[in-house]
Amino acid sequence: MSWTRRFPAVPAVLLAALLALLSLLVAAPAASAHEERPVELPDGTGSVPAYRTGEPDLIVCKTDRPAFERRISAFPDALKQRNLVLYERCEKNGFRDLQAAVDAVDRPGMNIAILPGLYEEEPSLAEPTAECASLKAPNSSLGYQILTYEQQVACRHNQNLVAILGKTGLQIEGTGASRQDVVIDAKYHKLNAIRADKSNGIYFRNFTAQRTTFNSLYVLAADGFVIDDVLTRWNDEYGFLTFASDHGLYKNCESYGNGDSGIYPGSASDINEDRGYDVPRYSIEITGCRSHHNMVGYSGTAGDSVWVHDNEFDQNMGGASMDSAFPGHPGLPQNHAFFERNLIHDNNADYYHYVADGTCAKPPVERGYEQGVVCPQISMPPGTGIITAGGNWNLYENNWVYGHRRAGFFLSAVPAFIRGEEELSKQTDTSHRNRYAGNILGKDKSGASRPNGMDVWWDGQGRGNCWQQGPDGSTPGTLPQCGERRGAVSGGSARLAGEPVKLAQLLVCADYSVQARKLPAGCDWYGSRGLQRVETQLALAVAAVLLLVGGLLWWRRLRHSRSAGVAALLGLAGLALDVAGSTMGLVGTFVPALALLCLGLWWTGTGLALRPTRPWLARLTLLLGALTLLDAFDKAVLMIPWIPLSPAWIRSLVAVLWILWAVVAAARPGGAPARPAGPGGDPAGDRVPVPAGPAPTRSAEAETEAAGAGEAAGGAAAGGGRP
Repeated sequence: MSWTRRFPAVPAVLLAALLALLSLLVAAPAASAHEERPVELPDGTGSVPAYRTGEPDLIVCKTDRPAFERRISAFPDALKQRNLVLYERCEKNGFRDLQAAVDAVDRPGMNIAILPGLYEEEPSLAEPTAECASLKAPNSSLGYQILTYEQQVACRHNQNLVAILGKTGLQIEGTGASRQDVVIDAKYHKLNAIRADKSNGIYFRNFTAQRTTFNSLYVLAADGFVIDDVLTRWNDEYGFLTFASDHGLYKNCESYGNGDSGIYPGSASDINEDRGYDVPRYSIEITGCRSHHNMVGYSGTAGDSVWVHDNEFDQNMGGASMDSAFPGHPGLPQNHAFFERNLIHDNNADYYHYVADGTCAKPPVERGYEQGVVCPQISMPPGTGIITAGGNWNLYENNWVYGHRRAGFFLSAVPAFIRGEEELSKQTDTSHRNRYAGNILGKDKSGASRPNGMDVWWDGQGRGNCWQQGPDGSTPGTLPQCGERRGAVSGGSARLAGEPVKLAQLLVCADYSVQARKLPAGCDWYGSRGLQRVETQLALAVAAVLLLVGGLLWWRRLRHSRSAGVAALLGLAGLALDVAGSTMGLVGTFVPALALLCLGLWWTGTGLALRPTRPWLARLTLLLGALTLLDAFDKAVLMIPWIPLSPAWIRSLVAVLWILWAVVAAARPGGAPARPAGPGGDPAGDRVPVPAGPAPTRSAEAETEAAGAGEAAGGAAAGGGRP
């Protein structure tokens, strides 16, 4: 995912760079933030479980009664009394660890109550022995084993502090006054604090899970689950991870301090794959949650058919993201997420410096997660509200999106080979029909101004995407607009590829690895500024080539033409504007189009001046000028519909041919060509008239040339008059 919008004329240097970047990406192994065993999506026959208020079947507590009484001392009287009654019962026939209570579940629909306390699940911490110490299983790119379900059952604590495997209708609830009264702590010894695998109808309520080397609460292959008033924090990857599940509900949850996202509904059941905007239901609902101080508040590779409403995502590097960028996730490409009435603001954290300084190379227990350290697991643009990297049919309506230093909305395509699909017909199957309408951009709920760096960044690829009227700053400068009805679009486009320079930036920025401490040089996501940025380097390379070739052509062939001189000055201004614009970040989005306008006028003027002496080069130059002016119009005035590629792509190819031809034309012997005489013997064109006066004497060099011409004429006559 990486991305900019400034684009001048692109010569062979830029084209070669783009091809090299593409080949590197194709050859590179695909990164993955989450790798799981092959799993099928549920059949959808389940339902969202309802909360049960009856007495618990099983109770979990610790045996230190004075400590327990101190924990509940400030509770309201009724809640304090209930906990004392439950503690009396637990002392007699309860359990000291949650895993022991889970193991005692012997029928569907049982309730487990966890009394206030810290649960480190000491029996689960022992190192694997016997067969569990030598399981045969593939390793993920992050180093952990990808175990089968049968291996999870046989060796449930190899990766999990608490393993809930194959249970039905189980409810687990903390009995404290708040979710922090019951804490389940993996102390960075386990991949997962709680894993619920193939456990339909599970309900989690009112507790905290924390400090793992992957995620706190993991629900896998469930048809029916609820996460209600649960806090997760301080994990290498995710707070909440639900995967390949249906009929799910997150409500009133909180998550922070996670290296990937606080909330991750990955591979949610793909129930609306073949539908448009009208869907009968969503597979997962997320409401009333807050996710903050993570790499990203919400993310969902193949986050399909997820309804996200009335939440707050703030103080992360990015507010929310959906993507189709990682293989091995059922339901790709991502589709049909619906975001409405969410507060998405001030996601400007930048945690990449913890990777650069070696903090994230330390063991997790030493990194300082509890003091605010976050170790970002994947590449993403800090300072962004909602990122959609390869998604279709997503709705973003009536959200507040403000206070981001980069962009409010960020949309780009992801080719199918990134997710491991090689079919040619699928390579452009993402970034279609995403609708951004009715959002409040750059203002908070009180109406106070809280602008984004720009409201919209789009690479330009896709069909049927649309935005509401009046975004404050966007690239492209004008966008297809949404009609009142979903699916209605004015000024729509259907591009098969994004803008070349934006793709180059995306490819450079994607080359990130937290494990290898590799931060891509040239990407402003990781702190590159000025001449360090890839877009500035490309602009400089382009300017250098065009200045050299264009200047040589002007000097050898056009320096006596006033119109060509004026055109050359415009070209020089265009190159300067392009380089300047590439250093301006997200301000001055008009500068790239102005640079293109100047360059287009340069080529047009140069083509007209070349017509008398180099007619075919003149035609090519005029074509390049027209394409450049068309590109400026496309970026600043109206995105041209119906064309499969941006004018920038065609212009780039023509520019390569023009540079080669211009070099040949300028390199041929001879100076500025003689101009044909006009009426009265004056040269045609725009030569400055010479004042009347005495005829100048010819120089000795001119006399010699005249004598040589006379000899040649005499020789021609002696040869029978042949020319």
